[in-house]
Amino acid sequence: MAPRAVAGPEIERLIQLLAKLPGLGPRSARRAALALVKRREQLMEPLSAALARAVETVRVCSECGNVDSCDPCTICTDSKRDASVIVVVEDVSDLWALERAEAVNARYHVLGGTLSALDGIGPEELNIDGLVRRACDPLVTEVIIAVNATVEGQTTAHYLTDQLRDAGVAVSRLAHGVPVGGELDYLDEGTLSAAIRQRRPF
Repeated sequence: MAPRAVAGPEIERLIQLLAKLPGLGPRSARRAALALVKRREQLMEPLSAALARAVETVRVCSECGNVDSCDPCTICTDSKRDASVIVVVEDVSDLWALERAEAVNARYHVLGGTLSALDGIGPEELNIDGLVRRACDPLVTEVIIAVNATVEGQTTAHYLTDQLRDAGVAVSRLAHGVPVGGELDYLDEGTLSAAIRQRRPF
């Protein structure tokens, strides 16, 4: 039995669309829609204008796969970035996370996912050829594979390492193990094993 509508079709449509966003379920979408409707001039109209502008201007960078209002994107055209290092990420959200942390001042490459036989995602579905092409540039000396520590992420990392073997670049991966502030008693066995394997001199 479908839930009963509580408002007109325009508001119901707004709720349905908001519910499709990550992190918003039906209840959160209803609260967000109600907030927008109540604050129409302060929230809804500026949001509507921003969305319309984004539809017109936002595009995917043909160089790295980032999203921006220009192509190549702001990161690719930033002359202050280290052009000798490429950081490989699964998705744009991972790129944004690394930028928030200000962990590296390099260029990026967005794969668009990870290899997954169960989901039918092979090398052809990912932006791997573009990465190999960029890595063969004489300016590039290192590729940092910054994928998630999942089975699919590790499979992808191994595949990328093989593909980059002839590019003449150093290939490194993110360290896995004990997080800053982490207590050993609360960590899972996989994390502890990774931390022991990747130990380094003190």
